[in-house]
Amino acid sequence: MSATTTTNPPEQSPQRAAFELKGSLFTLTIFYLQSSDLAVITQHLRDKIAQAPGFFCHAPVVIDLNDLHDPVDFTALVALLRQYQLIPVGIRHGSEAQSTAALAAGLPLLPKQRAVKRPDTAPEPQAPEKPLRKYTRTRVYSKPVRSGQQLYAPDGDLIIIGTVSGGAEVLAAGHVHVYGSLRGRALAGVHGDNHARIFCSSLEAELVSVAGNYRILEKPSDIAKLHQPVQIYLESERLMIRPLT
Repeated sequence: MSATTTTNPPEQSPQRAAFELKGSLFTLTIFYLQSSDLAVITQHLRDKIAQAPGFFCHAPVVIDLNDLHDPVDFTALVALLRQYQLIPVGIRHGSEAQSTAALAAGLPLLPKQRAVKRPDTAPEPQAPEKPLRKYTRTRVYSKPVRSGQQLYAPDGDLIIIGTVSGGAEVLAAGHVHVYGSLRGRALAGVHGDNHARIFCSSLEAELVSVAGNYRILEKPSDIAKLHQPVQIYLESERLMIRPLT
């Protein structure tokens, strides 16, 4: 009489979730639309992209309609932005008609950020302006930043002890310090800190930006500052380049 062997089925491990949904914060470029004329938009967009080829490549943008009340052909606008390698991710401050048209074109609506005054009521006392978030985490990088490389300090200053090569990009929520030649692109205050600055030992940059205000170094006054130690900062919403002396 032969014995019968019973084989138990293998235990199945719990199935892992296919995805998770979490909130996060990102730095986005705001596309302030002031005209619905696609020909005018195309011309200005071509000129702007020509100032910094590759800088806005595949950049996510939010279309802000606060200054425009005309109807917008969002399908054509999205196609135009994608033609110049900008990726529209939504709109904000649109009217009811604009918002309906944007949704029909597949663009989500982002929450408004400006308070709306209530009519026939006394103005409410304004709360004191909140101070900018204090950044505490400084990133120090002690190697040359090579072409095509990107360094980012999301919570503080970025200190680079070396050269930033052409085609490289360095970004910081706070200040950017380059103790060497700055030949690539440097962006300080990427979360909107107007008090952020860029410091470098030798200015040879392709592009500099503070709190979203960028500048291409092509004017004669800029060229005169090349190969000099400088600091770059905002003054009355103008990007200033001054010697460190």
